[in-house]
Amino acid sequence: MKKTLSLVLALALVLCLGLTGCGSDSGYTVGVCQLMEHDSLDQATQGFVDALTEEMEAAGKTVTIDTQVAGEASLCTTVINTFVSKKVDLILGNATPALLAAANATTEIPVLGTSVTDYADTFQGSIPANVSGTSDAVPFDQQATMMIDTLGLTDGDVVGVLYCLNESNSLIQYEAVKALFEAEGIAVNAYTFSETTELQALVTSMASECKAVYIPSDNTVAQNDSIVGTICTEKNVPVFTSYGGAVCYASLAIDYYELGAETGRMAAQILLGEATPADLEIKTLTPTVVYNEELCQTLGIEVPAN
Repeated sequence: MKKTLSLVLALALVLCLGLTGCGSDSGYTVGVCQLMEHDSLDQATQGFVDALTEEMEAAGKTVTIDTQVAGEASLCTTVINTFVSKKVDLILGNATPALLAAANATTEIPVLGTSVTDYADTFQGSIPANVSGTSDAVPFDQQATMMIDTLGLTDGDVVGVLYCLNESNSLIQYEAVKALFEAEGIAVNAYTFSETTELQALVTSMASECKAVYIPSDNTVAQNDSIVGTICTEKNVPVFTSYGGAVCYASLAIDYYELGAETGRMAAQILLGEATPADLEIKTLTPTVVYNEELCQTLGIEVPAN
């Protein structure tokens, strides 16, 4: 009888060690897949790590966070599959390709996204039950109005919108601002690319043809926006981005660190058993107006007193 009991206990221990979350719930493992290195994405990841760590420590728990930067969209799946095989307790997808890779890889592990513009479009109207997160969407009408007012855009002026064809969220933003500008009689031209090797020639043409440039929350452009800033500044063409950054004369953008921190707090709720992804609505932040006064002076743009 004693031998039988010992065998059962040993077998239970072996099985337990092979299961995620079995035994003590004091420690958790979270996998973070960040699409690429860029200031906005880096800030979102850091905010997530800081907030999640703080929340878990306050609850007397520990969390190990494995952060991996894929480098490009096609490698997100490789990173995510590693997390799934390790049976992590939660996955964060930082940027749309990373979130999609995670959602496609598992229906059991909770998945959160950040730096993602439109979840409904990303999942074609049906967000999986194990997915939630934060959105970096900003009011496009306010962005368009800000450009029109600060640049004095009028009927017949041309605004160029630059984005990568590999990022579906950028197309959504292009279509939104196009409709808003055209309602005011301002023409909008799309300047699109698939490979970054095309960017310099494309931006050179755009800066020669447009009075101003709008850049949506496009990770590929953002990673290479110094090229855009250099060429456009030389041609005295102001650049407006929806994510902030050094190349824009002004922006109506969200704080990506706080966006990540909000996602971290959501992750803590899930890990602590207070909520499931299905319980948590997609969250957005209130954007703030920021002017680059030095760049505005260079371009001859008057910064509003208020």
